[in-house]
Amino acid sequence: MTDPLIVGWAHTKFGKAEAPDTMALMAEVALPALEHAGIAPDAVDGIFTGVYNNGFQRQDFQGALVAMGSPELAGVPFMRTENACATGSAALYAAADFIASGRGKVALVIGAEKMTAIPIADVGGVLLSASFVAEEGDTPGGFAGVFGRITDSYFQRNGDRSEELAMIAAKNHENGTRNPYAHMQKAFDLAFCNTPSDKNPLVAGPLRRTDCSLVSDGAAAIVLAAPEVAETLTRAIRFRARAQVGDMLALSRRDPTEFAGAHRVWGKALDQAGLAITDLSLVETHDCFTTAEMIEYEAMGLAPRGQGWRVIREGTTRMDGALPVNPSGGLKSRGHPIGATGVSQHVMAAMQLTGDAGAMQVPGAELAGVFNMGGTAVANYCSILEREK
Repeated sequence: MTDPLIVGWAHTKFGKAEAPDTMALMAEVALPALEHAGIAPDAVDGIFTGVYNNGFQRQDFQGALVAMGSPELAGVPFMRTENACATGSAALYAAADFIASGRGKVALVIGAEKMTAIPIADVGGVLLSASFVAEEGDTPGGFAGVFGRITDSYFQRNGDRSEELAMIAAKNHENGTRNPYAHMQKAFDLAFCNTPSDKNPLVAGPLRRTDCSLVSDGAAAIVLAAPEVAETLTRAIRFRARAQVGDMLALSRRDPTEFAGAHRVWGKALDQAGLAITDLSLVETHDCFTTAEMIEYEAMGLAPRGQGWRVIREGTTRMDGALPVNPSGGLKSRGHPIGATGVSQHVMAAMQLTGDAGAMQVPGAELAGVFNMGGTAVANYCSILEREK
């Protein structure tokens, strides 16, 4: 089997969108992604849609909505994936497998979510369905409460690292100011992020509002093509590696501060690619909460367990550091429309590799890592991308 290549993409601005639903959001990226790739709608062999939904809107059967919004795609086979916050990566990997198996030569992948159409008080309950509800479903504060407990446990073992979390938040907000697609294009300095206040209140445990990703609407699309198709097109980004690792859903069945599945998936991807983490030019990682990014530093091999906080303090992951992490602003600033996130991360990485990232550009970017997780490091996806042409 031969992996397909990324040959085109499209991305909406994340935030509170005027689009009323996912059908409208997906229509904003479906045909533009194909146009960017230089592929006609009638050449698409399969549509792969990632939408979490689960209560954000009444309409489901989300895969069928693509052709409803873009009639040029009527008749194309479609499917929908769901893997919590890794839903978009699940759709992308399913499409890659579809082409690698020989079942098709061109696939359109769309990730989308409309989160702001329900009251904000209800969002937490919808998202908690991605936890082990029998044990964690009544956690005060929703998923922020889950990560608040993880943060408390991490601090108990490794000291209070609130300032380092604030450094991560300030870094990602600064990066987001350079991303035209970002939900939050506003910088917050370290003092603001590190100090609980009326404008930055404590949300759950030691987590402040600036430690938490945003409730966002948005969509992103990627076109994948078999190598023989990609060689006729303008651009091609190849997967140097793509890996997936699962872990136990219930936090009671594992150490929640370890992100063992994330550690294993990074190891698999780097082994496949024949690389060390320090060989990468940049990483787009899943900072649903600043604690997640800090622990992911450990999972990707930038620091031993319990010392991820040293990475941000030393400046390694800043834009001017040895390995910029989340030059797009990450989920923290770019936004986190659940089904769109994994696709968006890959788009952000691909833009870096083609030199099309504008003010976000990491100079000389040649290798990009992408890590996307569903739940608390339960469904773990890691891609390493490089430009073929």
